[in-house]
Amino acid sequence: MLPGLTVVMVKTRFPENVGMVARACVNMGAQDIVLVDPERWEIDKARPLATAKGEPLLERVKVVGTLSEAVADCTAVWGTTARTGGWRREILTPEKAGPEMAASLADGERVALLLGPEDRGLNNDEIEHCTRLLTIPTAPEASSLNVAQASLIVLYECHKASLAHPFRPGPGPESRRITQDENELLLATLRDMLLDIDFLRHDNPDYFMMPVRRFMGKAGLRRHEFDMLMGVCRQVRRVATLARDRNRPDSPAS
Repeated sequence: MLPGLTVVMVKTRFPENVGMVARACVNMGAQDIVLVDPERWEIDKARPLATAKGEPLLERVKVVGTLSEAVADCTAVWGTTARTGGWRREILTPEKAGPEMAASLADGERVALLLGPEDRGLNNDEIEHCTRLLTIPTAPEASSLNVAQASLIVLYECHKASLAHPFRPGPGPESRRITQDENELLLATLRDMLLDIDFLRHDNPDYFMMPVRRFMGKAGLRRHEFDMLMGVCRQVRRVATLARDRNRPDSPAS
């Protein structure tokens, strides 16, 4: 079983694919599917592909409007991609990703597996919500996989690894890993601080924040580390503000 694992399907076009993913989920022990802004969602079209075993999971499918909402309470978000290069670096195969996902789940954390739209996969904005990326090696002349095929391969590796990572009680509230909501708050605070000290270029700060986002995604911060970094950011911004005030032409100290 994979308690705490949510399969998030972004802007799906065909309910039948949701049905096939539901069947893959029950085969491997995943218990939740979230649809983000689906093009259309008709459970009756998904039922035949889910089979009787997958029907209870279909009844629990949650539909949300944004990806941020779908992964807000997750501590790790794994995005699937067939495209590499650029900012899409350090991409793991399912064989390597499975043990990491299983270890997080064994610690009682919530983990999301992101599957992109059938026609294009996850775009760069959606990839920004991911803490890690994985790709499924294929023959180069046919690199595109159906979302249900992709989900089954990844969930199989995760399930296989989970057999070696039995569930254990999670850490206390101050030592748990931070959620995506907390991660986004920290990134916004870091962005403001880095702008205050002129580390980021003001003309396009979000672009130059990408390496910071990648680094923070891999850090796996705990709640007490989050509190510490938020405090550091507040103090740096306070000192930067005082320095600016002292250097103003009308400042008494100038």
